Amino acid sequence: MRHPPRLPLLVAGAALALAASAIAPVGTASAAAPACTVEYSVTSQWDAGFQGAVKITNNTAELSSWSLSFDLAGEQKVSQGWNAKWSQSGRTVTAANENWNGALSSGASISAGFLASGSGSTAAPLSFKLNGTTCNVDAEVPPDPPAPTDGPPVLKVSGNKLVDESGATRRLLGVNRSGGEFACVQGYGIWDGPVDDASVKAIADWNVNTVRIPLNEECWLGLSNIKPEYADANYIAAVKDLVTKVKAHGMTPMLELHWSHGQYTGNSAGCADVHASCQKPMPNMQYTPSFWASVASTFKEDPTVVFDLFNEPYPDRATSTAEQAWTCWRDGGTCPGIGYEVAGMQDLIDTIRETGATNVILAGGLAYSNDLSQWLTYKPSDPAGNLAAAWHVYNFNTCSNESCWDSTLGPVAAQVPLVAGEIGENTCAHSFIDRVMAWFDEREQSYLGWTWNTWNCNTGPALISNYDGTPTSFGIGLRDRLRSLDG
Repeated sequence: MRHPPRLPLLVAGAALALAASAIAPVGTASAAAPACTVEYSVTSQWDAGFQGAVKITNNTAELSSWSLSFDLAGEQKVSQGWNAKWSQSGRTVTAANENWNGALSSGASISAGFLASGSGSTAAPLSFKLNGTTCNVDAEVPPDPPAPTDGPPVLKVSGNKLVDESGATRRLLGVNRSGGEFACVQGYGIWDGPVDDASVKAIADWNVNTVRIPLNEECWLGLSNIKPEYADANYIAAVKDLVTKVKAHGMTPMLELHWSHGQYTGNSAGCADVHASCQKPMPNMQYTPSFWASVASTFKEDPTVVFDLFNEPYPDRATSTAEQAWTCWRDGGTCPGIGYEVAGMQDLIDTIRETGATNVILAGGLAYSNDLSQWLTYKPSDPAGNLAAAWHVYNFNTCSNESCWDSTLGPVAAQVPLVAGEIGENTCAHSFIDRVMAWFDEREQSYLGWTWNTWNCNTGPALISNYDGTPTSFGIGLRDRLRSLDG
């Protein structure tokens, strides 16, 4: 991912604060009782806006944090709020707890309010969700947990679908687990946050079936600029251990080269460093083939592992024409605007296949993997016939609407499997990825959210606020979608 610029919250909390008050539960708890209730009111109204209030009551077990979301009926924008952290994306408003009022015991209530400006209806929202659960309706009996699994399926490409050994269509649906691409080169570890069995199980509990694991080629190869404790055999062993844990919970591991060697200081350069400390426009011939030869040799006996060649190519920022950029992407060599010898996608596929590995391979397009407009024209050759297209999208990308998806992704998805290896938005909400997921669901294609890390969603899309799987307001959208799918 290209980390988006830091954006302020749409609304700052006001000084007014109302203390949460405990109330007695209404009646005896039963399976039919709503998990939560929300009372909504318009307390004041004027020509250009209104003041609204919500009273949230928790009818289930104690919550350590809470996030309420609802859609405004009109075209208003929240401009100020209190007793919660308020944000808005489109018509979707989210109120998340402050640091001091996150705990909400069973039967307890919390009140919060906001000001909104703009025109349109001030009717009460049709539905409210508290931590992803719909309020004011009878509670649903949770589904049975998934049956134990022996591990993820062996996948192969069949037409425009990924299928298992029985021929059944499979989709890669899940999350990215960032850390392995940067912690080692920054000198403080191999992962960012825990990767023990409990934390991996928390990923699986979202009904995730795939975990994308970004890697760093200098750490894998043990180059001299990396601390020995985070390099070479130690790094490889850590990756293998995480792959084993991911598989133990029935999920497909996807290994991806995120940061690579090679000095680039041209247009849109992420850094001036020759080392693998940022996203480079293309892989390099000096080390990347060696990286993939080693990774493929390590996992060639395990065809459940998927290989994602290179995170987000952007030779289009260095070259002057699309033809030059796509030729560089596929064939590598001496590319205009890039000062090192480039390893093209064809070079890397050939390297992997020469090891005997038949694993599924993903290749992302130009513009940080957001442009697949000529992917089919420049499609590399795969002797194993196991090549799929990778694509990334965020709300700030160029190809971020259904019209572009229909015109540029549709033809690709009609011929080869399409995997959205990163989807996200920098709004701390999920209205944009909801649209992405709906488009991919309609076509039975794959997607993974960025990222399963406890980062501030104002600086980048973070799915969780705790490694136990507690979702952020953004993460609620992906979690609820995945739990609604069969896989």
